[in-house]
Amino acid sequence: TLLVQSGKPVGVFRTNPWAPRVLLANSNLVGDWATWPEFRRLEAEGLMMYGQMTAGSWIYIGTQGILQGTYETFAAIARKRFGGSLAGTLTLTGGCGGMGGAQPLAVTLNGGAVLIVDVSEARLRRRVAKRYLDTVADTLDDAVAQVLAAKRERRALSVGVVGNAATVFPELLRRGLDVDIVTDQTSAHDPLSYLPEGISPDEWDREATADPDGFTKKAQVSMALQVEAMVGFLDAGAEVFDYGNSIRDEARTGGYGRAFDFPGFVPAYIRPLFCEGLGPFRWVALSGDPADIAVTDAALKELFPDNAHLHRWLDAAAEHVEFEGLPARICWLGYGDRAKAGLLFNRLVAEGRVSAPIVIGRDHLDSGSVASPYRETEAMADGSDAVADWPLLNALLTTSSGATWVSIHHGGGVGIGRSIHAGQVSVADGTDLAAQKLERLLTNDPGMGVIRHVDAGYERAREVAAERGVRIPMQS
Repeated sequence: TLLVQSGKPVGVFRTNPWAPRVLLANSNLVGDWATWPEFRRLEAEGLMMYGQMTAGSWIYIGTQGILQGTYETFAAIARKRFGGSLAGTLTLTGGCGGMGGAQPLAVTLNGGAVLIVDVSEARLRRRVAKRYLDTVADTLDDAVAQVLAAKRERRALSVGVVGNAATVFPELLRRGLDVDIVTDQTSAHDPLSYLPEGISPDEWDREATADPDGFTKKAQVSMALQVEAMVGFLDAGAEVFDYGNSIRDEARTGGYGRAFDFPGFVPAYIRPLFCEGLGPFRWVALSGDPADIAVTDAALKELFPDNAHLHRWLDAAAEHVEFEGLPARICWLGYGDRAKAGLLFNRLVAEGRVSAPIVIGRDHLDSGSVASPYRETEAMADGSDAVADWPLLNALLTTSSGATWVSIHHGGGVGIGRSIHAGQVSVADGTDLAAQKLERLLTNDPGMGVIRHVDAGYERAREVAAERGVRIPMQS
């Protein structure tokens, strides 16, 4: 088993056939030292690496990795407020990078129109090239005209515009733009990655490097302006939510007192799914052949013939998603179904229906693998938002259940000092041993999500545990 400390291979030890081949720990800091300045000091000296979530876990698959979660979030909003579809609605958001770039396609797949703001034209053009974004407008006026026309015509359309969200959001509020949904996926989790008003993109790196503390304060003031506008849209009747990038906390630090008037996306829309152990399940074709992903898509639809929602997602992904790196797919599956899918993929390898082994993993954003009070564990029913025992137990359990590699990270998604989370990945190589490991691992891992939510007092999680035989000693 290889040990990796913040990206550095530090040792190899003899273990056993069921042990992971790799164990990774990234970005983990002791409480009082879990700050951005201390992290940056260590990073500059080569002592620590920011693992984010899937990147440092060697299972990053590009924008698709967050696409279905974003799609599910907007689908939940459509069910909650708009009769099941976003047709005839307009969404305003910011941030069109590697993760935020999933937003325009997620909205249009749900039938809506979306205006997305980013300071980088290159980022917007990249999303157009990858087919996540329809077009980039020349001006804000042009962008507004396009999305309002699409809204009137109940037509799906995504439009990007170059600008600073801290400037554009207040301007659109001042104009009285008829917006239905407002969110944000700028890199607010790291203030040095959020461009303040008054600083040009060309000056960004130089300013952030020369005076990181001063730059951070400027970024927080700008975030406060953006969040103040988001609350203005909330007051006007829009559906407004935080997409888990800590922008509310940064805005509060920047001086805005109503930053937490709108909720995070997990308590607002996703927690009922977490209670069932539902979460992101991803797989990668080691052959590099996209045809292998097409085989898995078809086989998964045969395995779950009555899951119309899954079928719609797989069809949409096959049509719209361009692979980044090795061919990969993601879908959300729950307790019981993940193990079935893992065994299916192992059979596909054993029978030669795909041309090489398949790697199976997930995001750290899952039902039982993260403690993140501003995102996945915000507003837990029992107040246990910050209890970090759960992701550590998750990593210990997956290590004991046959995973091929397991990771424990700190600070992913929401920034240093705000989260602890774990990931697991396994290889379906077609062998009997792999089948045994996959069944054990892909049962136990989502089972952690069920018991975590049972422990927090969620009735739906209790029902799922009883229905599916999840053993919980303190439950009668």
